Amino acid sequence: MTARAAAARVLVAVSADPETSHRANEAIRIALGILAGENPVVIALLGAGAKLLDAEVEDYTDGEDIARHVATFRKLGQPFHVERAAIPSGRNWNPAGLEIVPLDGADLARLMAASRRVLVF
Repeated sequence: MTARAAAARVLVAVSADPETSHRANEAIRIALGILAGENPVVIALLGAGAKLLDAEVEDYTDGEDIARHVATFRKLGQPFHVERAAIPSGRNWNPAGLEIVPLDGADLARLMAASRRVLVF
């Protein structure tokens, strides 16, 4: 990514719990729309937001839509930055095999500083 593209990226941070909130689905739907507009997007899953990649996601609020969006991100090769403490150790997480970039607080701060826009859900 060029310096100009890095500066023009949009960070979408998701901490909403997809089991109970529509906000998690809306966050990744919006991220997909931004990406479709040929704008670089970084998706950061924080806390309960990491459940977006659970195997049981279809049972969650808006689960079928979430599964469809995640499949599209996989086809596009979009990595997901995930808070280290939120990455579960079980096999039922990230069954789609998405690229995961572990993230801590300092990493998140750097991503925010390097982004043109930050959307928080």
